Amino acid sequence: MSGTAAGERESVWVLGAGLAGCEAAWQLACRGFRVRLMEMKPRRYSPAHTYPGFAELVCSNSLKAARLGSAAGLLKHEMARLGSLVVRCALETSVAAGGALAVDRFRFSDAVTEKIRRHPNIQVVPGEVKVLPEDGFGVVATGPLTSDALAADIARRVGKEYLSFYDAAAPIVSFDSIDRERVFFAARYGRGEDDYINCPFTKEEYERFYTALTGAESAPLHEFDRFDRTPNPASPSVYEGCMPIEVMARRGADTIRYGPLKPVGLTDPRTGRRPWAVVQLRRENQEGSLYNLVGFQTNLKFGEQKRVFSMIPGLERAEFVRYGVMHRNTFLDSPRLLNNAFQLREEPRLFFAGQMTGVEGYIESAASGIQAGLNLARLLAGRELLRLPGETMLGALAGYISDSSVKDFQPMGSNMGILPPLEERVRDKSKRYLTMAQRAMKALEQCLEQAGEVPLPGLENALADWGKDEGTE
Repeated sequence: MSGTAAGERESVWVLGAGLAGCEAAWQLACRGFRVRLMEMKPRRYSPAHTYPGFAELVCSNSLKAARLGSAAGLLKHEMARLGSLVVRCALETSVAAGGALAVDRFRFSDAVTEKIRRHPNIQVVPGEVKVLPEDGFGVVATGPLTSDALAADIARRVGKEYLSFYDAAAPIVSFDSIDRERVFFAARYGRGEDDYINCPFTKEEYERFYTALTGAESAPLHEFDRFDRTPNPASPSVYEGCMPIEVMARRGADTIRYGPLKPVGLTDPRTGRRPWAVVQLRRENQEGSLYNLVGFQTNLKFGEQKRVFSMIPGLERAEFVRYGVMHRNTFLDSPRLLNNAFQLREEPRLFFAGQMTGVEGYIESAASGIQAGLNLARLLAGRELLRLPGETMLGALAGYISDSSVKDFQPMGSNMGILPPLEERVRDKSKRYLTMAQRAMKALEQCLEQAGEVPLPGLENALADWGKDEGTE
């Protein structure tokens, strides 16, 4: 499309003033575009929100680790380099939290709100939006609790089969942390190219695991998170098969052994016999660095997941890059809909950002808003979209949510497992992660220079001390 002088278009809009929406609006406004930021608060609140300010933190007040040599720390460094409003306000309102960046949640929200409202290029438009604007260019960042009416309109536009209402995700482990001496590669009945990693149980191992699983403690659910109710009865795309593995197990000792842990069609090459039960791991990404536990959607507390699932043969020392979750979360089947610029493939005037794209977590949501807003600004200026290299954390997340090879798509947070491995193996994990982070920052600098993208000023040295700590998450 032809370039447009900054400020000429009045129809640049952003839906939602959460972390992602505020970042997107900030990127656009700071590049001279006039933005209508539409937010339903304070006229209407979602079931999870209570504070009238923007960028409200609903759960924890922590933005995770601050170290460069950690996934969360690396992502914040990248965000700062891109002029993040969220990182700026977090540093202004931080509270003591050891190695994490935590904030006074109300002062943080107030700081974001003040900067957004005071920006001369941002017009805040209060009130609920029930349908996507039919004109102009914009960013949809309405969050995991998008209102039913707007969710229905998004489903109508992208296809109902491409919008989910529940994040019923199984845990994911790093391939390098699996004990390959205790597992074997095979597909049932020899079908496929040994696509699965199989963790075989003996009868005694299974009984110990079953006892631990059925006695483990579940995380409490909010009313709006309950997976046994329908948030939008009018939509047939509501996910109704959210049966946690621990709930299924409590129906009887053999229920999961005849379900997701069934050993039929498999032979353990070490014994030459069929195992008593088998947990299968399926590749999560093309590189094969991540594997998910098939059929293990769960509502157990994270600590309980680590304790119980580490009893699975071969996973005794597994590194869980994400734990299973089960809660209300409106999200797109992004690999079928979005490119790695967070742009809707079939309707390029629309960008999506935040948790509804399949990124999981506060900073991940904010980071996606940066990329969506920055790319919309470049699109309006007639410039090529900025596609960050896969060595960066934001580039890897963008690649994950747009990777059409990903099956049964579920949201993903920042983790070192989604970055490409180093050319030379570094055995010490702390040094390996720090080296990967330093590689990421170098790749980001080169990408921005080649794209002619001048980062927004103000955060150049704000995070300088973080990179001195070589610790991991």
